[in-house]
Amino acid sequence: ATPKIGNYPFTTLTPTLGVVETPWSEPFVIADIPGLIEGAHKGAGLGIQFLRHIERTRILVHLIDVSEITSADPLRAYRTINHELAAHRASLAQKPQILVLNKIDLPIAENTVALFKEVLLQSEPTITEIFTISAEKSLGLESLQSKIVQLLELPHE
Repeated sequence: ATPKIGNYPFTTLTPTLGVVETPWSEPFVIADIPGLIEGAHKGAGLGIQFLRHIERTRILVHLIDVSEITSADPLRAYRTINHELAAHRASLAQKPQILVLNKIDLPIAENTVALFKEVLLQSEPTITEIFTISAEKSLGLESLQSKIVQLLELPHE
């Protein structure tokens, strides 16, 4: 796939499909869905259209930009997405979800990731795995792909 890539919010304006090929599994299709904003389940932005795309997925990879995490509310993006999923359709919030923090190559990343993990584990102790990647520098992608493959191989409804 050749999605638009940029270092600013809402770079992705339309869903883009791509195929991931790994040396250890069958290829799988991913859908890059534009970020959801608060109120998406009520039609804010193109939220309902994007939520309909998400309904057809088996796994959600929730990608959070570490440069957007604030000390005042480190879980804002995480909570907003999950609220919008549940408000649109309760079953969406129940889909397997992989939590990924992107841009770990930034100077602020180490402290920001530590803060995010600390606050998340206090409020959501059932989450035991958070992936950290740098999409730009291809760091951490293999372990993320491995986890996606692992979840895709599980029986599904």
